[in-house]
Amino acid sequence: MHDHTGHDHAGHDHGAARGRSARGRLALGLALTLAFAAVEAVGGFLSGSLALLADAVHMLADSAALVLALIAAVVAARPHTARYTFGFHRAEVLAALANAVLLWLLVARIAYEAVLRLAGLRAVEIDARLMLLVAAIGFAVNLVVFFVLRAGGGHGHTHPSRGEGADNINLRAALIHVLGDLLGSGAAILAALAVLALGWTWADPLASLAVAALIGLSAWRILREAAEVLLDVAPAGKDAAAIERALLGEAGVAAVHDLHVWCVTPGRVALAAHVRLRTGEDAQATLARVNRLLAARFDIHHTTIQLEPERGVEEWARLPAHPGSD
Repeated sequence: MHDHTGHDHAGHDHGAARGRSARGRLALGLALTLAFAAVEAVGGFLSGSLALLADAVHMLADSAALVLALIAAVVAARPHTARYTFGFHRAEVLAALANAVLLWLLVARIAYEAVLRLAGLRAVEIDARLMLLVAAIGFAVNLVVFFVLRAGGGHGHTHPSRGEGADNINLRAALIHVLGDLLGSGAAILAALAVLALGWTWADPLASLAVAALIGLSAWRILREAAEVLLDVAPAGKDAAAIERALLGEAGVAAVHDLHVWCVTPGRVALAAHVRLRTGEDAQATLARVNRLLAARFDIHHTTIQLEPERGVEEWARLPAHPGSD
């Protein structure tokens, strides 16, 4: 006997509306970010500021991330098929991998240029006033984008069994990118003030290295999360051994084996397990208790539970060992 949970249709209309709202805010954030990235790139070339160019690259990378997030949100909304039984939810994971590779390429290019300037191998005259003006406007634009995305619920709780989860994950990722942009613009402002007031031209390539470090950190986090999903690593707080112990403490459960917990995509946790019933226990009642426990204690709502009748101790001992069992 088996059961699949997490397929209820309650709230689907509400979830779809929230999904459309999230995609709308992502699109608005993309338009603002992309428009000012172009302005900042021009300002960087005209002023000679590497920090502005680095921040423009950062914003362009974030624009690419938002484009990938929008595409992934649309693709992930497609229904599953006979061949793609999990649907297309991992499209956003593939998008994240592409984004991480792009970010690291940009980091290498910025760092190379910054080292040349700091070593005195490439002298560039900097228009500190233009640099300060563009950086200040960039900071203001990033603040607007941040509050637009934050108003969309990117910081709130999502229900992993419903369709709005992926959109909110994309919003949270976009918020992280925008926070990085704010820090980048802030670094450019400080560098411009240092050049303008003190003549410290080295502050500009130093600020660009700080922005490059922010980009590299973002790329590492994206790559790590994507790799964990693709390798079916149990997500944080969903330790298989702890879940098995909790199930064994449930009335009616004699044993648990072949237990697996993984992310279909970030925010969508799935679990599969074989549960042996104690003799005389009601299968449906035990199954309901198991699913309530998983939902309440571990926030796991998408489960596949295979119920098995109780066996003799000797016969159970002859079963092969399964990953996830003690």
